[in-house]
Amino acid sequence: MNPSRGKSRTISAIAIAGLIAGILDITSAFVIAELKGIGSIRMLQGIASGLLGSQSFEGGLATAGLGLAIHFLIAFAAATVFYTGSRRISFLTQHAVASGLLYGIAIYVFMYWLVVPLAFAQARHSISRDVTAVVVHMLLIGLPIALVVRRFSQEQS
Repeated sequence: MNPSRGKSRTISAIAIAGLIAGILDITSAFVIAELKGIGSIRMLQGIASGLLGSQSFEGGLATAGLGLAIHFLIAFAAATVFYTGSRRISFLTQHAVASGLLYGIAIYVFMYWLVVPLAFAQARHSISRDVTAVVVHMLLIGLPIALVVRRFSQEQS
């Protein structure tokens, strides 16, 4: 395979994996926000508030859009990390289901025990919130990323 085709496949794998995981995750976040009565716009502004602070809640659709952009940036970063790891550790693509589920847990731990507490001093944990978040991260983020990366890896061989 020529180098430019390999680079194109890499970008495609990461883009598709990040897009699918990002869409699935944000959809679940929208559903949860609506069930809690928060609303999707306010939830997206909440994501932006990690950078902007409480001012993000006064920014309307602009800060909601920033929150959405941050969300997808994180999804693409997660896909990039898994893809890069899978180039070095073949187990990740050979056992994509198990790897993806475990990767989802790793993303949850990273986000909810490191990133969120750094961005939001008032971050709280509860059993129901954490169980929901772990399941979402396993099934809607880690697993799709691993399956897409495996698919692209099989096509490259």
